[in-house]
Amino acid sequence: MIDILIGALASGLASVLDYLSAHVLTCLVPAFFIAGAIAAFVKKDAILKYFSPDAPRHISYGIASVSGTVLAVCSCTILPIFAGILKKGSGIGPATTFLFAGPAINILAVIYTAWVLGFDLGIARAVSAVLLAIVIGLAMALIFRSTDIETLKKKAMAPSVAGACEEEKPRWVTPAFFALLVGVLVFGASPLEWVIRLSIVYILTLAIAVLLIYYFDKDEVTDWGMETWDLTKKIFPILIGGTFLVGIIAFFLPPETFQPYFGNNSLGANFLAAIVGMILYMPTLLEVPIIGTTFGYTTGHMAAGPALALLLAGPTVSLPSVLVISRIMGAKKTAAYVALVIVFATIAGFVYGNGIVLL
Repeated sequence: MIDILIGALASGLASVLDYLSAHVLTCLVPAFFIAGAIAAFVKKDAILKYFSPDAPRHISYGIASVSGTVLAVCSCTILPIFAGILKKGSGIGPATTFLFAGPAINILAVIYTAWVLGFDLGIARAVSAVLLAIVIGLAMALIFRSTDIETLKKKAMAPSVAGACEEEKPRWVTPAFFALLVGVLVFGASPLEWVIRLSIVYILTLAIAVLLIYYFDKDEVTDWGMETWDLTKKIFPILIGGTFLVGIIAFFLPPETFQPYFGNNSLGANFLAAIVGMILYMPTLLEVPIIGTTFGYTTGHMAAGPALALLLAGPTVSLPSVLVISRIMGAKKTAAYVALVIVFATIAGFVYGNGIVLL
């Protein structure tokens, strides 16, 4: 019994060391700084104000579908924001697009997926999340057209307040700042010689420092630091504890256990993965070690299609979040949303896993 316990704890510790020692410095640390910068320097209100039912669709759905990269939130954090934008008069389509895309295209999760599970799967996750968010939102708007009609009637009866935002720095500064941060991430994790990598990262860091000194005020830099720390303290401990737990689970349930269910790219395997994703609650980033270790994607026991289906369904819906969503927009809309997520996650996994090219 003691040997089993020691073996389980050793498996959990090995899982933590395997994931974090290989990816913390080169992936997670730069990613946290990027996510913190997005949270600090991109105005959230400027994004959310375009979700009205009468806004041009290419604008409302386009912005909503990439909102996760701006807001850097997880499935639990997205729910109060979703409730807020619905209350402010958002269309049901853009709102559900936002609800899906928020956690699905979380910048931290996408980067972590690409670095740990493979660049191809990371790109597939990002692209599929954007496309599925738009399709699901459009489907919800089509199914519940009467909801938008009522929202527009209420909007017509209420006064509108417009806000203004002035540029305080040259337009090129913020894009250049983000480009330099991404450069640190890319070159820091590149296969180049360590001397070359260190030199490039050093130069990029100096450039970032110059921009911060000459173009950002003290409050902005402080806000960036606080946002980065806030994300780190919320996510990093859960990631460590969750990865340790995943290692223990893998000791008792090796990846071979799940191979008969997720080891191929059949429609049934993808559907089952989407269902499992809908049931499980996976905090931000924890879906990566779960798929990589528990279900055995990194060891070849889980096929690519089910892995993508689980990555798409898991972060966006779970039994706890479904209960909350039903209180926000009712059982009928919630059931339709969950069904759409499962169906389209299944289709996306099947298409990706079987190498089908949609023209």
